[in-house]
Amino acid sequence: MTEVFMSRQPLVNRQRRIIATRLTLHLESGGMPDAVNALSALASVWPQGEKPVFVSCGRTPCDASLLDWSAPENATIELPAAALLDQNGPDLIAALQTWQPTVCLHFDPQATQALSAGVACRFIGFDAQHFALAQLKLLAARTRSYGMGIAFNVENTADFRACVDAGMTAAAGWFFTAPSSTPAKALNPGQANIVRVLNLVRHNADIREIEAALKQDVAISYKLLRYINSAGFGLSCEIQSFRHAVSMLGYDKLNRWLSLLLATASKDPMAPALLYTALLRARLMELLANGLVEPSEYDNLFITGAFSLLETLLGIGMEQALETMRLPEPICDALLGNGGRYKPFLDLALASEGDDGQNIATQAGMLGLTASQFNRAQLQALSFADAMEF
Repeated sequence: MTEVFMSRQPLVNRQRRIIATRLTLHLESGGMPDAVNALSALASVWPQGEKPVFVSCGRTPCDASLLDWSAPENATIELPAAALLDQNGPDLIAALQTWQPTVCLHFDPQATQALSAGVACRFIGFDAQHFALAQLKLLAARTRSYGMGIAFNVENTADFRACVDAGMTAAAGWFFTAPSSTPAKALNPGQANIVRVLNLVRHNADIREIEAALKQDVAISYKLLRYINSAGFGLSCEIQSFRHAVSMLGYDKLNRWLSLLLATASKDPMAPALLYTALLRARLMELLANGLVEPSEYDNLFITGAFSLLETLLGIGMEQALETMRLPEPICDALLGNGGRYKPFLDLALASEGDDGQNIATQAGMLGLTASQFNRAQLQALSFADAMEF
């Protein structure tokens, strides 16, 4: 059986929140049987809840055998419209009518009759690179009765705004992660205060000194306690105060959650999506490193992932951002592209957001990770991010 690596893309709505995730299976010669095996192996870690998980077979044509997979309720299977009209179309249509999975049908102007093929669709997908804005607006209106419009292959924030203004429910892509072309000269006051608290915690300062710094911005304490008490943290009791958090978790664990607060002080309109992505990267790096580094380093890997979007979140250069924080050398080396033992984990986390299955396989191979281990870590990290409250 051929190893099947998966990459992912977020679906972002008008409110700049990630409302779903798209998994792309990078299939080789095995086709649908390999896809079914890879997806079935993820049953125990498949994200729970209502957020849809779109499943794409990438460049490999789909056929009815894909439905041998017992798709979870929140799974959405992507299908090209042409697949309903080719020689295997009748079998695929019959299987879809029998099993009734949630479907995203990718619109094709050469196969518009697929919309009337008797297959219920929740979503209609449009390739943003193939349609002009005026076309998208017209098509969104004409197909709304068939399903909610999703724009795929959105490459920048201007295209994102154009797509949602045209009537798309959401847009898929990593368009929001690019740093600003005009970076700020310094941290804003809210960010500077969070950095101060971070440095105090990292150096085990007296708790009264840390509490005094937190009181300068009540919102920081509120957000920190909300993160810690969210489902993603998994505590059995509610944390009532910073002092309580220290007694329950210790400074090392608190440090990772304080690192996320930098994102909440961002003025970037895409901050909700950026924070979600930073958290997912953080947890993914920690999971990928399980058993490969000393447990004492897991928190550092989490922070490396969380800080990998600092340039975009803070609006300043990475080097300038890191100068304000006294972080361990391996974290700084990875974030600045200087190598080090955390860099391979960051490279793999970033590769998972691309569309190059071979690159993912290469990066995973350098760490001795199988496709199954990598795919499971991705879905566990996805569930973790979904459970957090922003």
